[in-house]
Amino acid sequence: MVGVRRQFSEDTRAIEGLPIRLVIALVVGVATMSVMLDMVSSVGTIAVAELDIESTPDVIEPGSQTLGLRAIGPNGEGVEDATVIVRAGTAQMDGVVTGDTGANGRLQLQIDAHTRVNQQVGTLIIEIKPPAGSQYIDRRSNTEILVVQS
Repeated sequence: MVGVRRQFSEDTRAIEGLPIRLVIALVVGVATMSVMLDMVSSVGTIAVAELDIESTPDVIEPGSQTLGLRAIGPNGEGVEDATVIVRAGTAQMDGVVTGDTGANGRLQLQIDAHTRVNQQVGTLIIEIKPPAGSQYIDRRSNTEILVVQS
């Protein structure tokens, strides 16, 4: 046992390059972690915001009506150049009515909606196509227009 101990204590060999390899591994690890943290912190900039619609009025009678619509972002701001589509739900319409929002996200559409025979209440569906190149998306269903037979 003494002979083994003496051999170990007299050994002057070392692993060449070990300290520099540790330093390089440390620098690469810190740089990689820095890049990953930067990616995580910038996730908010690529997030999208839900687009919604406000309608005035949101309850109408059958016949020709003018709807005042406003496309709004998550903070209530108007969204310009959004395409608004109004189509038949459980109420009837001749075709589809579309238009683009102007300043402050406002738009007026002329629609002609009717309920079916023996139907008291129907709905019109509103869809929004966000402006091209914007951070908006319309995934959730929007408020429907009620068509109420009086």
